[in-house]
Amino acid sequence: MTSRLASKILSSLLVSCLALCCLGLAACGGGGEVKDGTYTGQSSEFEGDAVDGAGYGVATITIKDGVITECTFETFELDGNKKDENYGKSLAGNRNKYTKAQNAVNACPEYAKALVDAGSLDGVDTISGATVNYDQFREAVEDALAQARA
Repeated sequence: MTSRLASKILSSLLVSCLALCCLGLAACGGGGEVKDGTYTGQSSEFEGDAVDGAGYGVATITIKDGVITECTFETFELDGNKKDENYGKSLAGNRNKYTKAQNAVNACPEYAKALVDAGSLDGVDTISGATVNYDQFREAVEDALAQARA
């Protein structure tokens, strides 16, 4: 009976260890081990209009002990200009479009923070009005994670 109890305890410990390992991989997007370091990924270019987020995104992640500890995310116009507080001003005369463009820009640091807080892309939700940025964020982070797995 004692060996049976020890066997059950050992089995439980092994299952727990396996679950923790899987969670560690999930925290970095799954798909294999990641190396510590800082990695920068880029999304493909989106060619919508200014309001729909024409441009691309760049995410930089830092991984320490297999966990994403830092993340930044910025978006750029197709010509390489960073989207900032001036992004969308060319839409003067249509305040709603400028506001929408700025909401998308302001979502960038929120996506980055959500990734660090959640530990994986699965824990990052779309922010209303910033769906294109969300897609660019996911793609850029996946690119950075692929580099961390290489």
